[in-house]
Amino acid sequence: MDGPKDDFKWFGEGFDGFPKRLPEDCVEYTIYTIDSTLSDSETHQQLRQIQTAGTKLINKLLKDFIWQREGIHFDLRQEEGRRLIHGRTNYGDSVEDEWLIVYILRELSKEFPQIWIRVVDTDGQFLLIEAANAIPRWLNPEIADFRAWIHSGKLYVIPINHLDERLGGSKPQPKNLSLGEAIDYLRETQRPLLNSPQVEAEAFYRLQKYPQQILDSLHHTPITIPRKLAYILHHNAAYISPAVEAFYLRDPIALRPLQAPDSEGLHFPPCDCVTVSVKFTKVGYAQVKSQVFRTPRSWADFRSSKLDLQSQKKVDTGMKVTCGFEMLVSDPQNQDKKTVREIKLLLEDLETGEDQLPSDAEISTWQMREDSECWLDINFEDFEKELGGTASQNSNGVNEGFGDKGAQDQLRKMVARFQDFLDDDTLESPGAEYLDDMDDDDDKDSTSSDNTQREENVDASFNEDQFARMMKGMMGRSTPRVTTEDSSHTTAGITQDVEPSVSADEEDYEAVEQDMHDIAKELREAGALDLGSKPPAVMAKLQNEHVVRPSIAPAAGAGDADDKDMNISFNLAKNLLGSFESQGGMPGPGSNLMSLKGIHLPRDEIHGD
Repeated sequence: MDGPKDDFKWFGEGFDGFPKRLPEDCVEYTIYTIDSTLSDSETHQQLRQIQTAGTKLINKLLKDFIWQREGIHFDLRQEEGRRLIHGRTNYGDSVEDEWLIVYILRELSKEFPQIWIRVVDTDGQFLLIEAANAIPRWLNPEIADFRAWIHSGKLYVIPINHLDERLGGSKPQPKNLSLGEAIDYLRETQRPLLNSPQVEAEAFYRLQKYPQQILDSLHHTPITIPRKLAYILHHNAAYISPAVEAFYLRDPIALRPLQAPDSEGLHFPPCDCVTVSVKFTKVGYAQVKSQVFRTPRSWADFRSSKLDLQSQKKVDTGMKVTCGFEMLVSDPQNQDKKTVREIKLLLEDLETGEDQLPSDAEISTWQMREDSECWLDINFEDFEKELGGTASQNSNGVNEGFGDKGAQDQLRKMVARFQDFLDDDTLESPGAEYLDDMDDDDDKDSTSSDNTQREENVDASFNEDQFARMMKGMMGRSTPRVTTEDSSHTTAGITQDVEPSVSADEEDYEAVEQDMHDIAKELREAGALDLGSKPPAVMAKLQNEHVVRPSIAPAAGAGDADDKDMNISFNLAKNLLGSFESQGGMPGPGSNLMSLKGIHLPRDEIHGD
């Protein structure tokens, strides 16, 4: 049996190194000038002009912008004898940063029509993935490398018909290209390229909201922080992103400086605090707001003062941001980062007297801005209406939904695509048009073995009709229910009898119930269920809300069975509560499972600080 086709060669097969793969949350972009009439020095000079123009474009578009993790950059390189411009950006949790890079690259390609740009991320050719609903069926991920290129503001795809010459005029077969083959093809201008308006519209769909989206992805809010930190952020607002990441990804080692009983030794002690407006990325602000963070000892006295709700909000957010900066500057693993070195130099200037902290009069001249936080709120009733296409309307007859307009458009597009997929009965497997040319002898030789294989693995076969019914049911469409009236069903071409006593839903439920019983028995024998007592009110809430299994059809005289079910449900509740308690106020499986069942437990520390 053949192994997986991963293009990996073992030592006996000419091992040429392990396959290269981009790190997670990274986008890589490469710019080529494809002109055979230019010399090497002329190509280098042209690339320098493109690099300079790219820097100017960045400064023009991103004057007041801050990145979530890393920004776009253009580096001159020479790889495999080719001069090029290369860049790689880690965009972190902000996917919008990735699409901003695509927008900048597309704008740059309009200014220089002689360049060809290739952009990929961890998933590969993500522009083709975005346009998966419109690309040709032969263009699957296995042969997509080096086929998609941005040129003159458009998206071009190298077709497969260029292989006709090599195959002597026979029908071409899909094949993965190398970089050299792709560049040679682009260099020969008489060869055709695919430029489908539909594919291009799908691939660049998210770029429609640019350049306005650049500023819409930022959030301004006033927070209360030490004057020293206000000085740092006023010097460079982009420092907020690494500090937020340090706070969001904190670990016990990073938290050590904040565990001291007093504020001595801290770079940013909670004293001489001022309220200033700080600029976040929306992703970064959501990360700060969503975190449950226990007040450090050094901040306990500062937060204990009686403040109104708005002032307390500014103090709480400022405390998280300040602690993020403290962890960023103090953590040993961050000492080589450029941001940390710059912050420490600014702190040294303050200590030596080369620079002075801003006065209250100077701070009063700084911009004070507070943006609405409505984009953080998601009404799940509106979400359900959006999925069903029945969004509510305001007095002007305009649909109202959750989030911003872009989020609603994306959701409608996703639902429409999925609905089209369910309604399309003509869909075939990608690349199926090439299977007709395969040798029929292979099918004849494998017929008997395939039949044997089907009989042995019939239970593991994929039932397309059943899957379609299930998915349509999830979309709210009427589907025939499998009941006791169905006498048989077909799987992989083989008819099987169905037990008429219970429905398929009841069989599945019985199987899950038995598994839960077995797990509870093992945990009980191991002593893992003895988690201590919980508040009676909490246990009553769990028992009243979905914890006790709904009865299917209890038989008469089944008291022992009911007691067993109640015992299992009680043990399940104890385990869920133990899991929730072990999370320490952080997200986790226990809270996720209970929220799915409509149970929302309060965190212990909410009233403790």
